Amino acid sequence: MLFDDNLGFIAYNLYPNMMSSNNTNNNSNLVSVNEGFLRGNMFQDEYKPYKNYTYKKIVPKTKKEELLLEIMELSFAINDLNLYLDLNPGDREMLEKFNKLVEISCQKEMEYVKNYGALEVIDSDSNSNFEWIKNPWPWEREDDTKYV
Repeated sequence: MLFDDNLGFIAYNLYPNMMSSNNTNNNSNLVSVNEGFLRGNMFQDEYKPYKNYTYKKIVPKTKKEELLLEIMELSFAINDLNLYLDLNPGDREMLEKFNKLVEISCQKEMEYVKNYGALEVIDSDSNSNFEWIKNPWPWEREDDTKYV
């Protein structure tokens, strides 16, 4: 929303070609989570590549990297749909898609934590020794993986 001179709200839609009068079938305008992550946009009609450039597909080498990539893809999709829902709060179908992705993301994050450890540093105990500091730094890895 934008403000007018009287500090009132002016409705503004950044996705005018996606909205129909009854806010239905917007899920058909979405690409897959993987595709959206690679493109940087979850919406089919909003992606405009620069010249003839294409994105490079990310190929994880281990199960850990595969699960981390899935979590990053879901996180991107959730953030992109959240931005859309900020502008279109009445779109129930997109809200359902958003909630489904949040649920899947939570499951994947729990699976990662169970198998590989914490995804983020928790500052609850300042005297604890962090295991991540003992791992090789990204530039020290021999397998050419740059994940931190």
